[in-house]
Amino acid sequence: MGRIPSLKNFNAFPHAEDHLLKKTYSGAIVTIFGLIIMITLFVHELKFYLTTYTVHQMSVDLKRGETLPIHINMSFPSLPCEVLSVDAIDMSGKHEVDLHTNIWKLRLDKYGHIIGTEYLNDLVEKEHGTHDHDHDHEHKDDEQKKQEHTFNEDADKMVKSVKKAMENGEGCRVYGVLDVQRVAGNFHISVHGLNIFVAEKIFDGSSHVNVSHVIHDLSFGPKYPGLHNPLDDTTRILHDTSGTFKYYIKIVPTEYRYLSKQVLPTNQFSVTEYFVPKRATDRSSWPAVYFLYDLSPITVTIKEERRNFLHFITRLCAVLGGTFAMTGMLDRWMYRLIESVTKSKTRSVLR
Repeated sequence: MGRIPSLKNFNAFPHAEDHLLKKTYSGAIVTIFGLIIMITLFVHELKFYLTTYTVHQMSVDLKRGETLPIHINMSFPSLPCEVLSVDAIDMSGKHEVDLHTNIWKLRLDKYGHIIGTEYLNDLVEKEHGTHDHDHDHEHKDDEQKKQEHTFNEDADKMVKSVKKAMENGEGCRVYGVLDVQRVAGNFHISVHGLNIFVAEKIFDGSSHVNVSHVIHDLSFGPKYPGLHNPLDDTTRILHDTSGTFKYYIKIVPTEYRYLSKQVLPTNQFSVTEYFVPKRATDRSSWPAVYFLYDLSPITVTIKEERRNFLHFITRLCAVLGGTFAMTGMLDRWMYRLIESVTKSKTRSVLR
């Protein structure tokens, strides 16, 4: 029985002494301060748990036989809609015969306000060339040769209409979607759709074609959270010069998997820009804006994930328990400090 009192030393739950059960103003202040810290840390941990994060994975692209959507939204402040054409060429060297187009052209005044619309569905099959309006064209019949040297009434009306639009500072906005095959290719916006002699009559030479443009939006599929398309809000304005813009685009097939397991197939891309100024000696090529794209063989999968609930509980317990322990230590130190100061004052008074 003599050893039984020594067992008290192993008691993990000692009873507090009477003086430690006193409620003091300093303890109330520390308690309020601790509660504020606990609530703040709880809200922070809850936000951290509810916030999703993304995980990136890469794999070989196994998609076949699908189309590539190209979303276009561009403005040409120096070219009327009547002279602009959209051409899309794939790796085979021809326009897709069954190319599905959903392109609109909006006429703009010199202030950028819309004054008219036109639906563009005139993409036709052409041989893959430079689209430079070369003077030497093969496979022309007698009727085409005759039209090269004489203008009918429709051509004259078009020339007058375009010149008037250019004098008024009219521009054009091109927007819509091109659905092309998932192979390397390019699409470009230019005056290549015009007859060479009509174009010469309108611009008095290719060096006077100003392809200044603003890319409001260019994407290859729907947008997902966090996606940034590098060509959005790109402005390229030419002053007293002319030339061809070329954008070399590398497309990376992408899948975005939401937390709800919904999958969004899309594409992201990188781009390199190159400008070719127009030379006075080069009369065969006409300025244009080219977008030359190629597809990566690698697919990027982006998955939304949320942190484990047990991990959240563990962090919460650690934060709240640690705060409670620290405020308890602070309360004991303040109590002892106040008590020692009070006792020293009492002794000095008694003396």
